[in-house]
Amino acid sequence: MKQASNTIPFSALSSADLIVDATYQGGSSKQGLKDEVISKLLPGLGNAGGIRAVGSANSTPLVVLFSNGSEPNWPDELDEYLGSFQYYGDNRTPGKALHDTKKKGNVILQRAFELAHGNVDARATCPIFLIFENAGRGLDVRFRGLAIPGGPNWRTDEDLIAIWRVANGVRFQNYRALFTVLDIGHIDGTWIRDVIRNKVLDYADPRVPAPLQHWVQSGTYKALVAEQIQQARSAAEQSPTDRLAKSLIETIRNHCREDDFLFEAVAVRIWELSVEQPTQVDLTRRYRDGGRDAMGSIAIGPAEDPIRLEFCLEAKHYEPGNSVGVKEISRLIARIKHREFGVLVTTSHLAKQAYEEIRNDGHPIVVISGVDIAKILFRKGINSVDSCKHWLNTIIDPRSFHNEIPTSSPSENKAG
Repeated sequence: MKQASNTIPFSALSSADLIVDATYQGGSSKQGLKDEVISKLLPGLGNAGGIRAVGSANSTPLVVLFSNGSEPNWPDELDEYLGSFQYYGDNRTPGKALHDTKKKGNVILQRAFELAHGNVDARATCPIFLIFENAGRGLDVRFRGLAIPGGPNWRTDEDLIAIWRVANGVRFQNYRALFTVLDIGHIDGTWIRDVIRNKVLDYADPRVPAPLQHWVQSGTYKALVAEQIQQARSAAEQSPTDRLAKSLIETIRNHCREDDFLFEAVAVRIWELSVEQPTQVDLTRRYRDGGRDAMGSIAIGPAEDPIRLEFCLEAKHYEPGNSVGVKEISRLIARIKHREFGVLVTTSHLAKQAYEEIRNDGHPIVVISGVDIAKILFRKGINSVDSCKHWLNTIIDPRSFHNEIPTSSPSENKAG
């Protein structure tokens, strides 16, 4: 039955449908796993773990992926606008081979992606994935959608990749998996529970959602996409809250503290890490940079005939509590030429008025704040203070090769 509210109480879990972005409340008995949601909503699945499969690893029709949001080293991430989901496998600590995990989660991922890349018969045996995440209150969880392996924006050799990580000086591998969240807002709960009970996904069942049927028959993905409304993020939303993320930002601050101009080269590298497309960047002189710390271009389009979009970049090495204000933003806006866009990279955050000016007036400026910097580094495997220090020491400011004589003193205190 369809729920009238986007919050489903614990007492109604056993008969509830799955509604995208609905919150499913945990119990209040304070008896640990007795209050856990997913095992009550979907009886037959486990009550713990990030990957919970029906049946065996080699024949499962359905898998739940649960993200608790507390592992910055493994940033599972839903793109709500493009309908894509990035998930990391279950080999998250050193000591075991890629597939040698307790719940065989990486075996499940490998099999699922092989089937998704096959013909119609293979796709019909590929498991579906239900995505849940911690809702931020007690044991409450939020349903984020039904996903299938791969998608139209990735090649079949890049949607499941074994990546290397280092922990305590030991290297090990884990999967990074990319999924498409299908355009399905409401899922019949009785159908899902029947799939779990029978351990079979029967595509003759009329309760199977149409976008899933269409993918099996044609291999065509219909993603759940949403229009992005540009709005200013609050200071809290721009700032890291996790201890490790904070420590990475502080490591960058410490590295650049004696010479604020060092952050300009760091900011350029952060921007390059954040985009997939090839970039060309030139840092301006250390003095009298005309309001631009760097200028460059980014290539888009076919490799044989790309076009280049030009941008200017501003780097703001600010201490905690110091925000980038209207004056600095106005300065950047004034220096963006026709058909250019701007990039602002800061170790802090934008003030509310400055951010609103960018978004309300539609200025083409990319904002990379402290929390964004941490996420970018995590995605690239820079997930410890030591690895961050090593990365920073590899960044060479090309201006250091020139014997520049200042023609005037720097006009602003970049430390805030």
